[in-house]
Amino acid sequence: MKTKMRHIVLLMILGASSFSWAQQEPHFTQYFDNTLYTNPAYAGSKGVMNAMLLHREQWVGINGRPRSTTFSIQTPLKYESLGLGVTAVNDVIGPLTQTMLNLDLSYSLRFKGKGKLAFGVKGGANLINLGTTSLTTVQEGDPLFLQNVRNKINPNVGAGIYYHLPRFFVGVSAPKLLEKSYDKLDPESLERRHYYGTIGGVLKLTNLWKLRPTAQVKVTNNAPFSADFSIAGIYNDKFYIGGMYRLDAAAGAFIQYQITDQFKAGFATDFGTQKLRKANDGTFEIMLSYDFLFKKPGIKSPRYF
Repeated sequence: MKTKMRHIVLLMILGASSFSWAQQEPHFTQYFDNTLYTNPAYAGSKGVMNAMLLHREQWVGINGRPRSTTFSIQTPLKYESLGLGVTAVNDVIGPLTQTMLNLDLSYSLRFKGKGKLAFGVKGGANLINLGTTSLTTVQEGDPLFLQNVRNKINPNVGAGIYYHLPRFFVGVSAPKLLEKSYDKLDPESLERRHYYGTIGGVLKLTNLWKLRPTAQVKVTNNAPFSADFSIAGIYNDKFYIGGMYRLDAAAGAFIQYQITDQFKAGFATDFGTQKLRKANDGTFEIMLSYDFLFKKPGIKSPRYF
């Protein structure tokens, strides 16, 4: 019965008899620390070189569950209006494995009052492996499941805009503008274009406590509207504790700790609010972030986003 349930869940994810792949980009509970993944204009905005690792295990207990790992490194260049970033992503769900590598470049305009408006472009490729022949199908001999895809490379480009102050940010982006085919067999099996919008800020409550609300929306053709909301209490600029809600999908919590001025670690968990929650043991994330300060003058810690 358990094996049958796993097959049913997997086929629901894959779209039963065909690959629609509408909602393709992975969700992250700690999306506020993973902005470069969705918006290239974020590159260099921290003012220092930063490296970030985020790993997500979704729907633990289900065979073929989504697993996503993101690694990014970014830095302002010597001409500080320019920012450079590199993002690597490994995303696995069922028979589909995607390995994405992107280069991000941003240019910032400075305004009075410490505001900066950045424009960014992203370019890279997605290495796709799709092992459909290992699946148990509903329709025997379905041609869409009789051929594996090995090491298919899909180049792509993206763009974004990001405005930020020390305690406020807002951005819009489309990290994949080209809708490339996954397998050339099904005209609907495309890397769908995703549009993101993000906003957030930091409010001072007392000398020791601050509040950081953030939100992210995602719009994708042929997929439900997606919206994430989070709020975190920040104690003494070191300890972060908060909760998140994903519209009609999940709710969760996270904790983060600024171990040193340069190193921060975080842990998050969320549980689905739909019926699928009864078939899994939840979702978990680990985040590590490190700033390479290099004794740069004028760089203040902490940076809240």
